[in-house]
Amino acid sequence: MTHKLPVNLTDAQIEEFGREMDDIYNEVMDSRGEKDRAYILKVIRTQRSMAVIGRIIIYAGLFFIPAWGHALASWGIALGIMAIGTFMLGCAKILENMEIGHNVMHAQWDWMKDPEIQSNTWEWDNMSPSDRWMNSHNVVHHTWTNVLEKDLDVGYGILRVTPMQPWKPSFLLQPLWFILLMLLFEEGVAVHEQVIDDKLHGKRKWKETFPMLRHIGRKVRGQVIKDYLMWPLAAMLVSIPISFYVPASPFLVFGLVAGANAIANIIRNVWAFVIIFCGHFPAGVHTFTLEQVEGETRARWYLRQMLGSANIEGGKLFHIMSGNLSHQIEHHIFPDMCSNRYPEVSPRVEALAARYGIPYNRGSLTRQFGTTWWNNIRLAFPNS
Repeated sequence: MTHKLPVNLTDAQIEEFGREMDDIYNEVMDSRGEKDRAYILKVIRTQRSMAVIGRIIIYAGLFFIPAWGHALASWGIALGIMAIGTFMLGCAKILENMEIGHNVMHAQWDWMKDPEIQSNTWEWDNMSPSDRWMNSHNVVHHTWTNVLEKDLDVGYGILRVTPMQPWKPSFLLQPLWFILLMLLFEEGVAVHEQVIDDKLHGKRKWKETFPMLRHIGRKVRGQVIKDYLMWPLAAMLVSIPISFYVPASPFLVFGLVAGANAIANIIRNVWAFVIIFCGHFPAGVHTFTLEQVEGETRARWYLRQMLGSANIEGGKLFHIMSGNLSHQIEHHIFPDMCSNRYPEVSPRVEALAARYGIPYNRGSLTRQFGTTWWNNIRLAFPNS
């Protein structure tokens, strides 16, 4: 028996809604072609160029560092130039994680048969290993979106995001966890793993958990070496033979470049967190019980994805920088559809939802994030 979802539709109407949704999906998937290929290739070229230029600007700022802290104006110029490079590098990391990595690993571009842009071989610039992320995200989250006891993304194990979650005293600190998770989202995603969650709940032994921890640890180590050792060390070694132009201590150069990389990662973390949370936890988004999804058909799965998601309004650049997850409803309904197609599909999905009387949750970034933050505070307390 399938328990009633929060819509006033008969089973027959829900199934017809699902068939019309299938029609949209099949039409778009059949029309993929050179325009879509050109889009993703251009995005990848742009992202890589931004990353290179960002790092060049960061290194260029080193030439304005005065010797041993003298000349305040020179320090201002140096840090200003490095800030520009850091921001560009942060934007490049956002683009790589959101519009490229996330969507490539959803198999959105596997149809091109390009050996360099395949879901099973892509490794993204993130502490979470691609294979484990695809399991916890593509398989678990997208199958069980917003289903309590099944979807680990409901609160990420540390937040109470719905009154359906029983309150416990640790939730009083969730405004703090909210901010920390925002700043350290890359690290949070890396340990957001079913095996680890099972160990924390006593369902697995340590010896069953160690292989997964080693696998994650190898990816974390690689990211740390790349961002906080390799790039800073390269700048440090370059600064030594050209010390006439870069009079600062090589160790200061190392620290400044490592700090720039850390800030770029935080820029990416905060942006990814905001976009993802705005798509999953603002006011009006539903959560579900296991009983409600028992015996779920594909049409009911479509319906649950719509009720459990929210869109963010914005322009073309905003949508690209969000990985088109500003169209979270369309992404949850059609996770393997090319992300550049979500803007054209969104009005059709919204019109279909309106015809069937199904809520279509969309709003500004300030509205979606504001209600997400308010719910985080409200649900920190019991009887909320």
